[in-house]
Amino acid sequence: MDRKKVRSNFMLVLTAFIWGLAFVAQSVGMDYVKPFTFNAARFFIGGVVLIPLIFVMKKQGEKTPVEMDDPMSAQNNREMAQRRKMGIVGGICCGTALFVASAFQQFGVAQTSVGKAGFITALYIIIVPILGIFMKRKVAVTVWVSVVIATVGMYLLCMSGGSMAVSRGDLLVFICSVCFSFHILVIDYFSPKADGVFLSCVQFFTAGVMAVVPALILEHPTMASLIAAWAPVLYAGVMSCGVAYTLQVVAQKDTDPVVASLILSLESVFSLLAGWVLLGQKLSPKELFGCVLVFAAILLAQLPEEVFGRKKADEVNLQ
Repeated sequence: MDRKKVRSNFMLVLTAFIWGLAFVAQSVGMDYVKPFTFNAARFFIGGVVLIPLIFVMKKQGEKTPVEMDDPMSAQNNREMAQRRKMGIVGGICCGTALFVASAFQQFGVAQTSVGKAGFITALYIIIVPILGIFMKRKVAVTVWVSVVIATVGMYLLCMSGGSMAVSRGDLLVFICSVCFSFHILVIDYFSPKADGVFLSCVQFFTAGVMAVVPALILEHPTMASLIAAWAPVLYAGVMSCGVAYTLQVVAQKDTDPVVASLILSLESVFSLLAGWVLLGQKLSPKELFGCVLVFAAILLAQLPEEVFGRKKADEVNLQ
């Protein structure tokens, strides 16, 4: 295998590992601060972490000076200005979606186990292509099969103890997964039109500003509580937002997007293992089997139809 691909795949596994452990940080953080306060702190930290990276990438992208009357230079300047504008607009839109999704996730993680939260959140991999129907995108047969498998898995995972009622925490995390699906679609629209790191930085600061308002009004955070929560907040801000995002951006340049999606879906597995090892949270055999089904559905949804011997002839004919 190509050495670059091996390195990229390792970086993606590390990214999934960091994100999986972030569920533990989010859960532990609730012992010291409330949801909006936690999110505001980690998003601001994530935005600050990305600022040096923006300047480094800008320096690397700088070329030798050109004459002011060079038409190519003027065109490049216009394109850069347009990308910067789209980065700001896209960052605000993405940050708004991120704020909503993360709020539901943070409230949900506080009321369910870390492992279950990781697997339910990962359902966005299935929800995104289904939402694509409204954007006139074709949905593969494998996705519909994944929906059925995931539904059965969610039933086993969430309907524990013989009760037919879904727990409040599981429901909140599922709503978070739907919101993250919209977040991904918004990113999909803006990312080709703007610099990814700049867009993400604006996104984090936007989400941070939106989170700090309800935090101040509803939660009245204190400096003492933030200092007490320094470890989980720093991990979520520096590692989950800053480091993991950077690893993902760098790694996906040298690997197949389908492979990248499959590797990143390991986030759910790492969250389950982290909750078990670090927090002592255990799942029943039925819940574990539900996790297996959900993970299988996630993997199946990411496999191209060609794997099953079916060529996408219809898509080719329509183009």
